Amino acid sequence: MTSFPTAAGAHASADTAIPLSVLDLVLISEGGNAASALREAVVLAQTVESAGYRRYWVAEHHLFPGGAGSASYLLTPTIAQATSALRVGTAVIIVDNHTPLQVAEIAGTVATLTGRPFDLGIGRGGPTADQVARGRQTNAALEAGTVQPGPVGEHRVDDGVVIPSWVVAPFIDVRAELNNRLLNRYPGNPTDFGEQVDDILGFLRGTFTPPENVPVTATPAEGADVEVWVHGSSAGVSAEVAGANGLRFGANYHALPQNILATVQAYRDAFVPSAELAEPYVAVSVDVLVADTDEEAQRLAKPFERWLHTIRTTYVGTPYLSPETDAANPLTAEEALLVSDRVASRIVGSPETVVSRLKALRDATGADEFVITTQAHSLAVREHSYRLLSEFWR
Repeated sequence: MTSFPTAAGAHASADTAIPLSVLDLVLISEGGNAASALREAVVLAQTVESAGYRRYWVAEHHLFPGGAGSASYLLTPTIAQATSALRVGTAVIIVDNHTPLQVAEIAGTVATLTGRPFDLGIGRGGPTADQVARGRQTNAALEAGTVQPGPVGEHRVDDGVVIPSWVVAPFIDVRAELNNRLLNRYPGNPTDFGEQVDDILGFLRGTFTPPENVPVTATPAEGADVEVWVHGSSAGVSAEVAGANGLRFGANYHALPQNILATVQAYRDAFVPSAELAEPYVAVSVDVLVADTDEEAQRLAKPFERWLHTIRTTYVGTPYLSPETDAANPLTAEEALLVSDRVASRIVGSPETVVSRLKALRDATGADEFVITTQAHSLAVREHSYRLLSEFWR
């Protein structure tokens, strides 16, 4: 088992309970709408604050009929106003959907408006040109019958951590290209993201100097109480840029669990101390659902498979089904293969089961913090899950 240094430079003991935070995708449940999803986000933030969670991240998704988080940063002031000590931020605001100046101004506006620190989690857009090309190659192989949809190889368990196999799924390139066009976004490259982060930091710190050498002040970004994070899913440019700038890093086990160990290591290898951070700081995101028993948790978790399948086969997410509706139309065995990686790596069960798996993930990654995302049809189920985890996470 690999032992990683903590943010303080020491080694976490096997019993250290690292802080817990929340990632809210602001999903719309079956029978609900965008207004109800936004209201529930505020209620959930109040619930997790009372349960002792550290921060509340809101995700950004577009053309997503099953979600209300398309302008996540507009939700954050309302959540800040409804809470008192909970740190609030974006995970992520997608830089390619905006300009670096707009991102810095958004963060500064929220921090100034609320009088509270703002956690600016930023990430790259997608898919990139390379990802589109690989996706089309996959589609050609599926059509030719040279590859079959489903998992490649077997899921493995390393020291209690599920590292799932890669899954071959059709690439919906028409939807991906439509997303890019409607967002006025063009597939980026590693150099672009590094420059974008440099510009955002420059606007916030008052060090941005354009080629024209004209003084620039980004109000109200400059000097605002903003903590910058980079979030990423691979051992590539996001991890490297976060490390090279001495920024905090969110490693996305929930989105791409196959890469988690390499992603964290890439960030640590690239880390250079900065004025903000002397040692690497990693928050690992995890998809979790806790209930009173393993059986009840598995029942409540089942609709996740249908929801994820719609994303992987249509590039959009539909409203999140209730367990009862989902049970009336279960996935076929072939359909289930297309989501088997995320189902295997999702941590579902009783408090004892979930805590055991989370501790294994903490030890394997050296995480300084966990970012918990919990998907369920009912707000009450989500609230109960977060409360149970907090109670048993000691």
